[in-house]
Amino acid sequence: MKVEKRRAFLYEPIQLNPPQILALLFLVLVLAGALLLKLPIASEKGVSWIDAFFTAVSAATVTGLVTVDPGSTFTLFGEIVILFLIQVGGLGIMSFAVLVVLMLGKRIGIKQRLIMQEALNQPSIGGVIRLVRNLLVFSLSIEAVAVILLSFRWVPDLGWGKGIYYSIFHTVAAYNNAGFGLWPDNLVRYVGDPTVNLVITLLIITGGIGFTVLVDLWYSKKWKELSLHSRIMIWSTLFVNVVSILVFYAFEYNNPHTLGHLSLGEKIWAAYFQGISPRTAGFNTIDIAGMRQDSLLFMIMLMFIGAGSASTGGGIKLTTFIVIIFAVLTFLRGKNEVTVLKRTIRTGIILRALAIATISMLLVFTGVMLLAMTEKAPFLTILFEVVSAFGTVGLSMGLTFKLTLIGKIIIICVMFLGKIGPLTLAFSIARPDKSNIRYPDGDLFTG
Repeated sequence: MKVEKRRAFLYEPIQLNPPQILALLFLVLVLAGALLLKLPIASEKGVSWIDAFFTAVSAATVTGLVTVDPGSTFTLFGEIVILFLIQVGGLGIMSFAVLVVLMLGKRIGIKQRLIMQEALNQPSIGGVIRLVRNLLVFSLSIEAVAVILLSFRWVPDLGWGKGIYYSIFHTVAAYNNAGFGLWPDNLVRYVGDPTVNLVITLLIITGGIGFTVLVDLWYSKKWKELSLHSRIMIWSTLFVNVVSILVFYAFEYNNPHTLGHLSLGEKIWAAYFQGISPRTAGFNTIDIAGMRQDSLLFMIMLMFIGAGSASTGGGIKLTTFIVIIFAVLTFLRGKNEVTVLKRTIRTGIILRALAIATISMLLVFTGVMLLAMTEKAPFLTILFEVVSAFGTVGLSMGLTFKLTLIGKIIIICVMFLGKIGPLTLAFSIARPDKSNIRYPDGDLFTG
């Protein structure tokens, strides 16, 4: 009997919770991408294992940081692998898995719905499958329209084949908020081009505002019918973007390395583009390394805040930042309940926002400390690199190409953890406490 029990114990299957399954699936995607990028047909002259793995992680996490130039290093096959990783990483592994299951006529079980709930950061499993269907339909439709618009701009310059391919690649990268570009200077050569600026930024905004907001906008006929989350995301996105554009225009107006040498029209376009890109995307039309320190610090804040919940972008999420700000204002006003747009925010949501921000800051602090030990670079450059990796943004001051082997591994870990999310990481490790015991109140001196 003892032998049988021991064997049963040894062969007992490992039970994984939804956050752990999500992280494992993402790791499998990254490993498969790295193996494909390492194949001889994927690169012109071959890439090292660490560069192949770094590129795969960067693409799957829709970041955009690169240790090699994608356009000149990888072949068409390699670029298509990167494109696939961006699309799957941006829209979600489970979204495509559910699509395949639905096409096969299979039913989606409770466990799969729980994983989808975790992947899309939804409060409940109700309506998750419907959200996935809409997510894929909306996303592919938006990308198709953008490809057509960019083709009108790039086909005359690059020819039919290359023009359409470049349109597809940059559309997928922009919508999924990945800063991958096929030109060595990213999009600097199009700093004053209205078509490229408008199409790319609209893709960034659409992909970064969140799938739940897009679905809500589609089905709601009036502003009042929109959910609280959708209304907050729309107003806050508009406010942050306008403020960011004005800040970059004012800070960089006379900087000869960025806006100073441009015409008035090009300055406006450059400030507009760079005001929208940092929170999520990682595309740039000006030299990031040439920006003023105050602009870089402001950009670091934007990258840390990130995009919307259930979007293709990263960061702590804009709604998390809004909840924390309103919680602080509530304390300063001496009130007991946090209210936003005449709605009371539950304590659980506030604690969740504080947990996300705290874990994220600890992760960034650890990354900066480790990178400061391995890299010979200014502190601001290191901080910028780590926050860009955590927020899955992809902007760089030039440090990525100079990273040591250990530095690359550190940034890989930060990108991976930034993509799966701080709470997913915490829930993967922590065990929920189901105790109903309540202890007496205690006082602590704070502040």
